[in-house]
Amino acid sequence: MSRRLSRWAVAVPLALTLAAALSGCGSGGPASGTVASPAGGATTLTVFAAASLTGTFTELGRTFEAAHPGTTVRFNFGSSATLARQIVAGAPADVFAAASPATMKTVTDASLAASPVTFARNTLQIAVPADNPAKVDDLADLTDPRVKVALCAEQVPCGAAAVKALDAAGLKVTPVTLEQDVKATLTKVELGEVDAALVYRTDVIASAGKVDGIDFPEAEKAINDYPIAPLSKAPAPEAAKRFVDLVLSQQGEDVLTKAGFRAP
Repeated sequence: MSRRLSRWAVAVPLALTLAAALSGCGSGGPASGTVASPAGGATTLTVFAAASLTGTFTELGRTFEAAHPGTTVRFNFGSSATLARQIVAGAPADVFAAASPATMKTVTDASLAASPVTFARNTLQIAVPADNPAKVDDLADLTDPRVKVALCAEQVPCGAAAVKALDAAGLKVTPVTLEQDVKATLTKVELGEVDAALVYRTDVIASAGKVDGIDFPEAEKAINDYPIAPLSKAPAPEAAKRFVDLVLSQQGEDVLTKAGFRAP
């Protein structure tokens, strides 16, 4: 199988609680088009986004702040399934960007978002340590009981995609750990705690050379669509719409494709 090794910045670790998770982007330079709050003061835009979007959305958040002086973008990155549950439970948020239509459906079924739009697609790779101590070459190697494998839990998008890919290959893998989001799964490889993991191609790129990514044909059977929508109870609805517009723009697509996402 072919291998792909790319370099990118390591994403900020996920927050353990909702309050801790809401971290702001850096301030941008002055530009036109300020989004004002109803009282005429500063605006805070809160975006809930899949963990695999950490790098790209942080960059787009800085771009948005630069174009809208007085607006601060705060992110809650994590498992799409967990974020959807938080939104349904009443967590204040303006935008939701999920790693699968199924997790977005949790929010739309609760009438908390309407008409989500797919803005990117992602595929899986086998992530292995840079020295590949278990000599993993393809998906079938993950069935070897001597190979320690990490997978995302099935209820989160990266885990559901792994199940689809393994089913397409007719393979059964017994992981030594099931993680709650793709970043935690990749970390197991980066730390050398496992020999391999199934993660998104974009996360391999974001690992900054800490892991090697191995392509496998069954990944094409498990492509994840990423939908985004402003939330119906958004505290900052105008800013929410403008942020979604940025993500859907050519500028947003350029940032995403550079990180390894596919255009929808």
